[in-house]
Amino acid sequence: MKIMMVEGRYTGKINLSNLDVSILPKRIGLATTVQFLDFVGEIKQYLESNGKIILVDKLKQKYEGQLLGCDVGGADKIKENVDAFLYIGTGMFHPLGIAINIDKDVFCYDPLSAILSKIDKRHVEKYNMKRKGAYLKFLESKEIGFLVSLKPGQNNFKKAIEWKEKLKDKNCYIFAFDTLEFSQIENFPFVECWVNTACSRILDDYSKFPKPLVDLSDIEKVELLPIKLK
Repeated sequence: MKIMMVEGRYTGKINLSNLDVSILPKRIGLATTVQFLDFVGEIKQYLESNGKIILVDKLKQKYEGQLLGCDVGGADKIKENVDAFLYIGTGMFHPLGIAINIDKDVFCYDPLSAILSKIDKRHVEKYNMKRKGAYLKFLESKEIGFLVSLKPGQNNFKKAIEWKEKLKDKNCYIFAFDTLEFSQIENFPFVECWVNTACSRILDDYSKFPKPLVDLSDIEKVELLPIKLK
């Protein structure tokens, strides 16, 4: 089945009247979603005219400054060269992805409601404590369930197989799905810990899992760098 991705660009006007540059640091990494990509140049010019140094980049994304729910590669690429990030858009889902993965302040500006806010680090710390607790549970668990998405761009079946073969001291089971139905998870009570190989933001629904859920990226990080999760 062929899949066509259609971009939904915002075509209205944006309001920068409450974008108070005085509370922003000098070097800023700019990030947004596809809806507001057409305004990146305007926002960048506005900030630079007020004395800020603006960096915008990309990694695997199609556009510079673009954020995806489970991919903050563009922000990660410039993290050493900025003091903080400024997210332009609505909602907290995308900027929270930056805050969780990068130890920098993340400011958010909604260009429609003209509201400037900042991600609460306490929320990030709580999120990362859950990640650490899930990883510790993974280490002590014998029965492991690997969640594998069949969706394009999220399918990590090969990685799941590799880890199944690598974890000789554990019994690993692979559960493949197109759309994850949380109610079905309860049908496998023998699983002591789940490993997510799909979109990393499934961790946002941690409370819907009856057993601990660890992201594959956290396991890979610890394998490469044997240090505790932040």
